[in-house]
Amino acid sequence: MRDYLLTLCVTAAVTYLLTGPVRKFAIATGAMPEIRARDVHREPTPRLGGIAMFFGLCAGLLVADHLQNLSSVFELSNEPRALLSGAALIWIVGVLDDKFELDALIKLGAQMISAGVMVVQGLTILWLPIPGVGTVALTQWQGTLLTVALVVLTINAVNFVDGLDGLAAGMVCIAAAAFFLYAYRMWYGLTIEAAAPATLFAAILMGMCLGYLPHNMHPARIFMGDSGSMLIGLILAASAISITGQVDPDLLEIFEGSTKAATHAALPVFIPLVLPLTIIAIPMADLVLAIVRRTWKGQSPFAADRGHLHHRLLEIGHSHSRAVLIMYFWSALIAFGTLAYSVHSTSMWIVLAVVVLSAVGLVLLLLPRFSPRAPRWAQAVVPPRYRRRAYRLRTEGARAGVQGAGSGTDAGSEATTEATSGIDADSGSGSAEERDHEPVPAGVNGATAIGHRSRFSDRSKAGARG
Repeated sequence: MRDYLLTLCVTAAVTYLLTGPVRKFAIATGAMPEIRARDVHREPTPRLGGIAMFFGLCAGLLVADHLQNLSSVFELSNEPRALLSGAALIWIVGVLDDKFELDALIKLGAQMISAGVMVVQGLTILWLPIPGVGTVALTQWQGTLLTVALVVLTINAVNFVDGLDGLAAGMVCIAAAAFFLYAYRMWYGLTIEAAAPATLFAAILMGMCLGYLPHNMHPARIFMGDSGSMLIGLILAASAISITGQVDPDLLEIFEGSTKAATHAALPVFIPLVLPLTIIAIPMADLVLAIVRRTWKGQSPFAADRGHLHHRLLEIGHSHSRAVLIMYFWSALIAFGTLAYSVHSTSMWIVLAVVVLSAVGLVLLLLPRFSPRAPRWAQAVVPPRYRRRAYRLRTEGARAGVQGAGSGTDAGSEATTEATSGIDADSGSGSAEERDHEPVPAGVNGATAIGHRSRFSDRSKAGARG
């Protein structure tokens, strides 16, 4: 565990220290696309954050290669080299896309080629444990197709949720943490050496995300772009493929009986093996819903829109930070709930805890639908958003009247007119279009980048490329 933690810390430190210079490089090279109709940020923000994440990956692999307890992973397995080869290819394509906006089909082809590069070097699915049947060996073509499909789906699922500051990196970090605990249990607890590469990949992936997140939390100073989202998606898929394709299912027969009976009895243990995508269930659900939604409207599945899950959370009324935290909550609940069930499937407390936490999550999700109002005697002490409308109008009118009497102007009547027009700045009400077109001061501030900021006059009619 100490060597894995050291590798994680080195990866996080390298990623964190390089993200700042990479941001300056992105500004200097003009890797700052204009605001698109589906974007939620208001200022052009530099991309290419995936450059720092890739060098963090290289640093993590280099350190692990020189550690006594982890060097055997590189000696006994070719999977780290396969991962680095596929990651380098997808990273280069992502950097080009962040700068020049490549076509979606070109990126899809690059994803398939990257998966094929890993398959050629041995990182592929060899068998699957199926309940009621036992271990099913896959042919070379079946394993290749399943591996490529898993890589492409995971990459695009992560890419689809990369729409809010800190969302994709945080969700992948949560998924990697759950996967690390599962793989480490197999490697250390069950003494399965073949699980060591997946454990190392998950630790490095956590370090990449943790080192990048301080720069990407709201308001973000840099975006990872496709160079980062496709990279972490590929590493997450490689971890699942490694532990599924290389671990001998016979080593997991912890129950007596035939292979068929053992496989059926050990179903909870096989859950992360058969369904590795449960750790990113939220991004995968967003991917499926987006494809169905776009094809139903007669659009291309690759056409960008503002119908993703995080966009819907903003439309409900959640703030940017709260929408991200809600997505974190559901990702952690699904990932760690699956992990806990795979370890102790006979415990009903786990099921009850998941049910209770799901109810809490639903309440938090629908919280903006409720608009509680304090009683009349407490109107003066509660925050403005909980005050009744009549009290707010009366207070604002009285305050404006006092100011108008002191300045000799008719500010009181103007403020009263503005208050009665339905625009309540304290409570954050008003139409979304009015809020979208509020003037933003120019200059370099937080996520603000150098240069003139162009805006669409009407986001609902503006087109966007995927």
